[in-house]
Amino acid sequence: MQQLKRQEITEKLSCLFLLEQTMRISEEKILFDAVRSKAEEILGDAPGCHDFAHTLRVLKNAERILAGEQHTDFEGLAVRLAALLHDIARPEEMKSNGGICHAEQGGLKAPALLRELGCRDEALIESVGKAVARHRYRGKNAPQNLIEKIVYDADKLDSIGAVGVGRAFHFAGRIGAKLHNTSEAALNSEAYSEEDSAYREYLVKLRSVPERMLTVTGRKLAEDRSAFMHEFFRRMNEECDSE
Repeated sequence: MQQLKRQEITEKLSCLFLLEQTMRISEEKILFDAVRSKAEEILGDAPGCHDFAHTLRVLKNAERILAGEQHTDFEGLAVRLAALLHDIARPEEMKSNGGICHAEQGGLKAPALLRELGCRDEALIESVGKAVARHRYRGKNAPQNLIEKIVYDADKLDSIGAVGVGRAFHFAGRIGAKLHNTSEAALNSEAYSEEDSAYREYLVKLRSVPERMLTVTGRKLAEDRSAFMHEFFRRMNEECDSE
């Protein structure tokens, strides 16, 4: 009789646990979908280099890295939310011509936005805000924990490889830069000048991205993309007879 009661209690506790888990997953999905919609709304008119399509690629990169790194459910959710929100202050940075840092400003905006969308988990809100604030390549506020490092790496992955080459040419075209130039011309030029080519972006920034990755999985993904990019610009130099 006592054994049956114990079994009954165990089954009830198990059912309660499953119900609690189901409710948690449902709440997380509602929050995720709301954040995704808000990010799309904010970035709807952003230029192609940092539009909502870029945000979705960063999210996909983050999920690839998560698959290769041990993490908790909390860390996984924080990473996915921060990936969606990492560029929400890009419009402010663009309007200020770089005077406002989109990462720092985004780190301030993200917590308020999460609360506005119904998030009540202050630990999650704080984690997402810090990950957004610390994702920038040139930022002084370096990523500290796994959540922040994955968001950082996910964003950097979208700046290299085939996508990185495409984005570099897209930006160069927007500012009226040359299609290609020599390394000497590129390295001795100013940003936003006629010589600020895709090749300059590669020499100044993109070729060093892989060595700055912060997770093991991120570094592995970056190595392959970096090899493609290196070969692309080698071929570009060959065809343009520029080196």
